[in-house]
Amino acid sequence: KLNGNYLGQWGRNIEVFDSEIHSRDAFWNTENLHLVNCHIKGQQPLCYCENLVLENCTFDPDADLAFEYCTVHADIRGAVTSVKNPTSGEIVADSIGEIILDGNALPPANCKIVTRK
Repeated sequence: KLNGNYLGQWGRNIEVFDSEIHSRDAFWNTENLHLVNCHIKGQQPLCYCENLVLENCTFDPDADLAFEYCTVHADIRGAVTSVKNPTSGEIVADSIGEIILDGNALPPANCKIVTRK
């Protein structure tokens, strides 16, 4: 279990397996972050990341506004409350409550967002 606000910010080359991550603004500005079988809790997780990979991860309902300005490849089981302005890659989840694409996404602003249901 990883706890604490601003956990992992500015990190590089991080791999986390089978963990619960509870942090406001978790892993912001991180490069080469790989999360496997993790549960993410806390506001605005995983923003400003480059080369972010999530495999078989879940999100708590309080984990909102995720993936802002990220290059991401995410396989999420269950629901995601909201996704905001991802930069590129692909986000796949069972459901996504809100997708915010407000014109402030960084180029190329072509992230593919897919729901399974």
